Amino acid sequence: VQLVESGGGLVQPGGSLRLSCVPSGFTFSCFGMSWLRQAPGKERELVASITRDGGSTDYADSVKGRFTISRDNGLKTVYLQMNSLKPEDTAVYYCNGRNGVRWRWGQGTQVTVSS
Repeated sequence: VQLVESGGGLVQPGGSLRLSCVPSGFTFSCFGMSWLRQAPGKERELVASITRDGGSTDYADSVKGRFTISRDNGLKTVYLQMNSLKPEDTAVYYCNGRNGVRWRWGQGTQVTVSS
């Protein structure tokens, strides 16, 4: 299994980014997916998750109303739209399975929110 995240960057507070994750090595449409993040000196935390058909999503309280997780099973891609970004959203963002399903971690994508 390989997980490849992209789309991160430097953005000012209040800005937006869209992250993408393209997994390979398993049947994408059969698995729920999640986005997680790890800030310097902190534990990795769950940000958002989505069921295998995209019909249900869950979010950490800290990102509710600002982030949206989605997926395209045809393109085998999971997205994280991040709006109204705050400095505390600065972290490396990773995708992985949902409900504790964990494959080998990808390299992640760095998101830095700073003026």
